[in-house]
Amino acid sequence: MQIYVAERGDSLGRIGAAFGIDPLLLALENGLDSEGDLLPGQALLLARPARLHRVREGESLYGIARQEGLPLRQLWRNNPWLDGEGELFPGQELVLQYEGAGGPGFFVNGYAYPYISRSILGQSIACLNSLSLFACGFDAQGRLQPPATGELREWSRQRHCSNMLVLAPLEENGQFSNALATAVLRDREKSSRLLDQLLALVEQEGLSGVDLDFEFLGAAEAPLYAAFAEELRQALSRQGRQLSIALAPKYSADQPGLLYEGHDYPALGRAADRLNLMSYEWGYTYGPPMAVSPIREMRQVAEYACREIPREKLLLGIGNYGYDWSLPFRQGRPARSLGNEQALELARSRGAEILFDEESQSPFFRYRGEAGEEHIVWFEDVRSISAKLALAADLGLGGLSYWTLMRPFCQNWLYLALNAKLQP
Repeated sequence: MQIYVAERGDSLGRIGAAFGIDPLLLALENGLDSEGDLLPGQALLLARPARLHRVREGESLYGIARQEGLPLRQLWRNNPWLDGEGELFPGQELVLQYEGAGGPGFFVNGYAYPYISRSILGQSIACLNSLSLFACGFDAQGRLQPPATGELREWSRQRHCSNMLVLAPLEENGQFSNALATAVLRDREKSSRLLDQLLALVEQEGLSGVDLDFEFLGAAEAPLYAAFAEELRQALSRQGRQLSIALAPKYSADQPGLLYEGHDYPALGRAADRLNLMSYEWGYTYGPPMAVSPIREMRQVAEYACREIPREKLLLGIGNYGYDWSLPFRQGRPARSLGNEQALELARSRGAEILFDEESQSPFFRYRGEAGEEHIVWFEDVRSISAKLALAADLGLGGLSYWTLMRPFCQNWLYLALNAKLQP
């Protein structure tokens, strides 16, 4: 397995011939159109199959897995383009094993909204231990407002992935509400009502646990939030379930700002079974152009977290998206969010060259819009993902957590399958 950076005039056919890989497989592994042009600077994952299986009439994935002595999920991990469905046709080649696959054991979580495309989720589902369903809200009286997730829960269970229910103080427009969170956390009757209803829902729906995502809490709410989390964890533990908590990306205990002050790392670390570091959004919708997840800043956050929380509980957050900024940057003019594969399509349509920033370990490109205005796009590719997995392994973290799974990123999931073992 290696990462190859395309040069001007490169094609999948030429690269495939040079490295002994079927060009069609190269396209599938990288989420590309087999007929599409490659961009100068575009990163490709080159993975050589060690064993292949040619599908015969009437064969099923389950039967092939049993015949070849492989876990069914391993077949899905090696062939993410099956979209988690397993629909086969005679003559199709499946990868049973890749050369050089290995790596550390990671727990992998991913967030998704209930309306996620099953085709897109199917690319990642075999690489996940848990799927965090976003999100269950509540009102100012502590009454739950659960989302309709039944069909999605059953779909993921069938693919051997557990389900976590995300609890978040959200307004009707989907924005986080400090007022809603504080109204419930400061009132014992309301918080008890919320906790009781939540435990009943988790039991009723057969969920594996709860993922708390309370953002924009003030410093006064920090001990209340930690106490609520501890009480919830103890109750979930009695049910044989777990608690995860999403953590704001802090550098220090006294870091100012509403995003940070309500998250007491040591207290939340004691309360939770796992904690998802939100180590992304340095480049964000209303901010100046920069990498969404620069590796230096990610390391600073993760190293601080390791000083306060057992590192095996920590999951490094990875943002599965990028942003398109109009230039010159003007405060108040939002950037457009886009997927990583979508970013490459945009670059191709504009004839852009992909560049790579060594300091942030992130790709970017510039292009001209319809009216001649300049744009810059920062996104993720297999090189930036490689740096993030290396960081998690270097610090001995428990795993990874993706925000979100809503957009396709095929080469990420194959890279993960080749370079990390999924924890039981």
